[in-house]
Amino acid sequence: MSTESKMLKRTSLYNKHVALGAKMVPFAGYDMPVQYEGLTPEHHAVRNSVGVFDVSHMGEFAVKGKDAEALVAWICSNNISKVVDMQAQYNCMPNDDGGIVDDLIVYRWTEDEYTLVVNASNIEKDWNWVMKQKEAKGFDCQVEDLSNDVSLIAVQGPNAIKVIQKLTDIDLSAIKFYHFAAGSCGGSDDVVISNTGYTGSGGFELYVWNNHAEMVWDAIFEAGKEFDIVPCGLGARDTLRLEKGYCLYGNDIDDTTSPIEAGLGWITKFAEPFNNQDYHKNLKENGVSRKLVGFEMLDRGIPRQHYEIVDADGNNIGEVTSGTQSPSLGKAIGMGYVKPEFAAIDSEIYIQVRKKRIKAKTVKLPFLP
Repeated sequence: MSTESKMLKRTSLYNKHVALGAKMVPFAGYDMPVQYEGLTPEHHAVRNSVGVFDVSHMGEFAVKGKDAEALVAWICSNNISKVVDMQAQYNCMPNDDGGIVDDLIVYRWTEDEYTLVVNASNIEKDWNWVMKQKEAKGFDCQVEDLSNDVSLIAVQGPNAIKVIQKLTDIDLSAIKFYHFAAGSCGGSDDVVISNTGYTGSGGFELYVWNNHAEMVWDAIFEAGKEFDIVPCGLGARDTLRLEKGYCLYGNDIDDTTSPIEAGLGWITKFAEPFNNQDYHKNLKENGVSRKLVGFEMLDRGIPRQHYEIVDADGNNIGEVTSGTQSPSLGKAIGMGYVKPEFAAIDSEIYIQVRKKRIKAKTVKLPFLP
């Protein structure tokens, strides 16, 4: 066993993945399944029926107390005051330098209690950032890192609701998109059921205490047999999210990208003060020097992160941030930052693949309706 393998963390469902024959890879400090049967069949299972992802590597911070809402509002770019009890909101945390600390989902239980769900690779960075802001502004609240105690199972696809409904008395049809409920599910009495996901095919995410994770996982697969439910890895998760134009932290957004540049103006609201607000407001009012766009390849070739984007004369105009062969569309697609004059729909661009320039065109996001 390599030193790296020994150092990797394992989710509570690790033994399930190994028993299912998953191909395991290092990801965000964890030993995670990248695929089981294969990326393409797993992808199609989610688009057409139902698939299950272990995303327990994600981080969860509980924020409680008198100033819980004030802290969350200050660190987040979206309008926290618009969120009601038992509602979730997609968000980002702007840093001091014009970039993004992380993108996240904020769950509101009450005005005095929130849960922040953050990316696995950023848990330590996010924790340090949140605590720094709390102390600097003197917010009266408590923040607890629950990341090592909580498992997260994403059941995604059009038949996900039929599978999960077998396992709970909660009326799932009553949980609106980006809302959640808590109660019994799959044999556990303390599960958060969230109508969210990262696939664009509908479904629910289940937050479960680690000691109940295997039991709930098994219950899901038993309930999903009639729908040919399958386990899915990180490979399908990436192709599914890219087809819907969802940003991936570390690829399409990072510490150097503004949400305005990334097309995330819809989660960057200026009615309430947030950290470094003026910088992003200036970009929105006066324009940006680069924009995140979607593109599809017109000639044969797969775009990959960090590939150069050039114009017809070979001049650099940007860089690819994400790219893949779309299983649903049967064509190569990608996202990347380009100069604003090349961001209009149907603009001709080229992807530099080694010594060849491969023709592409910008398209409207999402790639898949």
